[in-house]
Amino acid sequence: MPIAARRRRFTTWRSLATVATAALMAAFLTPAAAHATAVRESTPVYSYDNAVRESVWVDTGLDGDGDGRNDRVAVDIVRPREPAQQGRKVPVIMDASPYYSCCGRGNESQLKTYDAHGDVVQMPLFYDNYFVPRGYAFVGVDLAGTNRSDGCVDVGGRSDIQSAKAVVDWLNGRARAYTTRTGADRARATWTNGRTGMIGKSWDGTIANGVAATGVKGLETIVPISAISSWYDYYFAQGAPLYDSGPDWLSDYVDSPDARARCAAVQQKIVAGAPRTGDRTPFWTERDYVKDAGKVRASVFLVHGMQDLNVRTKNFGQWWSALAKNGVERKIWLSQTGHVDPFDFRRAAFVDTLHRWFDHELLGYDNGIDRAPMADIERHPDQWVTTSVWPPRSTRTAILRPGSGTRPGVGTLGLRKGAGTETFTDDPRLSETDWAAHIDSSTSEKAGFVTKPLTRDLRLSGSSEVTVTATPTTSTAHLSAVLVDLGPDTIRDYAAGGEGITTLTDRTCWGSSTTGDSSCYKVTRAATTDVDATVLSRGWADLGTYASAGRGVPLTPGKAYTITLDLAATDHVVPAGHRLALVVAGTDRDLIDPPSSTPTLTLDLSRTSARVPVVGGAEAFGRATAGTGTATSPPVHDGVRDPRTVQRIPGDRH
Repeated sequence: MPIAARRRRFTTWRSLATVATAALMAAFLTPAAAHATAVRESTPVYSYDNAVRESVWVDTGLDGDGDGRNDRVAVDIVRPREPAQQGRKVPVIMDASPYYSCCGRGNESQLKTYDAHGDVVQMPLFYDNYFVPRGYAFVGVDLAGTNRSDGCVDVGGRSDIQSAKAVVDWLNGRARAYTTRTGADRARATWTNGRTGMIGKSWDGTIANGVAATGVKGLETIVPISAISSWYDYYFAQGAPLYDSGPDWLSDYVDSPDARARCAAVQQKIVAGAPRTGDRTPFWTERDYVKDAGKVRASVFLVHGMQDLNVRTKNFGQWWSALAKNGVERKIWLSQTGHVDPFDFRRAAFVDTLHRWFDHELLGYDNGIDRAPMADIERHPDQWVTTSVWPPRSTRTAILRPGSGTRPGVGTLGLRKGAGTETFTDDPRLSETDWAAHIDSSTSEKAGFVTKPLTRDLRLSGSSEVTVTATPTTSTAHLSAVLVDLGPDTIRDYAAGGEGITTLTDRTCWGSSTTGDSSCYKVTRAATTDVDATVLSRGWADLGTYASAGRGVPLTPGKAYTITLDLAATDHVVPAGHRLALVVAGTDRDLIDPPSSTPTLTLDLSRTSARVPVVGGAEAFGRATAGTGTATSPPVHDGVRDPRTVQRIPGDRH
């Protein structure tokens, strides 16, 4: 499976006594007292080398592996020793993961390592190195069935989520833990105040979403990075398979060796519950966290790559919208990368923002981050803008209509209702890149619809829908709908192996180190490429799900069907002089699997449209597409350019 100038880093150090006093006040005063004394950030005054490193096993209350006893999950803890000695309690930052022993975390694939007593030596990533000296505990949880935990992996289901929720409960005195995997000696979290923040990328961030959706008390905030909000939408797009393997492959991939032997029955349940038909089953309902967004108590700092083709961006779009409806405190970063951690595309800014976020959410400091712009958006490689609210308040749906052009398959895109038909034949050998490259040519595998060159910048912000009425020649058909910015640009090379970054050999350090756990990580820089077209949003569907997104049926050749495709969330500015295109086609190579037949489909243009979130709505679209040539009028408001982009990350080469 599958973030700038730093005020404090360049401030002259105060005396040790002054730093220590300020940090103790920052770490342990109540929020009201901290505000009264104008303490604004936690500082590194505690010894990382002398930190307490211990392991406990938390009782999940489940018996997933069917051995007759409750599963216990391994919890590795790194926490500052001094507060406990002084009778003070600390908050917790937690990353619950299936990857600590099988695959590694971060750009350098770090694993947990242990000493002869079984206590953690290396905790992957920088979180413990940076935050433990600042008065936080860091907790790394092995999901059930992985590393040193009992139970079985169930890929986002009850066992996965309970693995982490039980730990939050234990931190708040509501669950039991033990000093060993099988013993009876109890372990109590007397050193924490229970205030917990969960963080993680990919599956780890997905667990944070899932635990937040339980409404568990004590979980104050989550930072999901490139995370799934609905496992169905990870594997399928309205019935169209996104991967040729199912969740049973993924569970087997992360299972510990002993779990593979004892979890055969669970594997069979996964296979049975997740058929490759694309039908929504109770298995997928259990793993849909969006439906439970109303239970979320925690604030959310969400990070996602707008070109993430692993965890597609529908996952963040629908989660964000559901959280907004329920008034959850939110912040969002959207990058041009693929499936990449912000530590590796905007390192200094991310560490600083995360520090402020946790200080605010877990220590209660009034440091202003809750009044800062809600959204940071990467408009060009390493060039960021901010938006006070996301999507912007002036965003409204513009209904765009395709129309016939002077050549087959090369049509128009505007506000007026179209007429006529367009026909294409599914060609699984071709992709969205091929379609965009031949947008102005009559090719048999796609129908393309294009605006005139824009006279003003046009900003799309949010999720789109494309409704098509199509008549197939076969009993099965898959559809793709793609929005494309046609024009030259330099973008992050998200399709390359680094998904938009290049890893260098130099290192920068973020926190304290020990012999066994370095805080220094390889520097990265943006990997860029020059393009003539940029795909900005995508969506797919099995036409057989026209009547129900949860169940596909065979099609009747020659019969017209209407279906609405959900396109992924994005934030993109199509510049003046460029054109906006809508492509409708069949199989998108490497992104969805082909149907069992090779259909030709005929689109009824009078019953086909795109609902697109445009800043300024249909009026802005109309102004941008009026006339010809490139205008000199002011562009659509694009937020405030982030001054932190002026100073490059130390060690980067540009």
